[in-house]
Amino acid sequence: MSAPGRNAGRRDAAMPTAWREQLALRWQAQPRRQQLLVALAIALVAGALIWRIALAPALSLWREAPQKERALDLEMQTMQALESQARMLRQLPQAGRDDARRALEASVQQQLGASGRLQLSGDSATLTLTGARGEALAQWLAQARIDARTRPVSAQLTRNPAGLWEGTLTLALPAR
Repeated sequence: MSAPGRNAGRRDAAMPTAWREQLALRWQAQPRRQQLLVALAIALVAGALIWRIALAPALSLWREAPQKERALDLEMQTMQALESQARMLRQLPQAGRDDARRALEASVQQQLGASGRLQLSGDSATLTLTGARGEALAQWLAQARIDARTRPVSAQLTRNPAGLWEGTLTLALPAR
């Protein structure tokens, strides 16, 4: 009595060979022209797959590389400028709270004039803007950060139809 598993294994192993033989016989039975057309179709599909999977992404990356490199260079320059600015700020002597208050009040008058009103209370300062120009506000923020060593905590700013800024900006004063 033979084991049923042994014969089944031989039959399964012979199956792919028989299938290949049938396919080869069918291929040989086809006219030469049809064989060429099928081979051409297979080559086109293989070429399209190679293009889609390997070549197109690489070519796209190669085309976009110079633009991405310029963007990264610009970002790197910005980061280096911010780093040098941070180093410069760390080297400045610490300003006291009274010095910071005086510097803030002077900068509001100098940069914003009548469009800015400063209110000091404890550890913070609130700037109320009514019709301030964007350039003046940006200069004032930079000056407040450098001279008074303040940092913005919250802002509720809107632009009016004339393109001027209105709202409030809260700053944290340096520690005593």
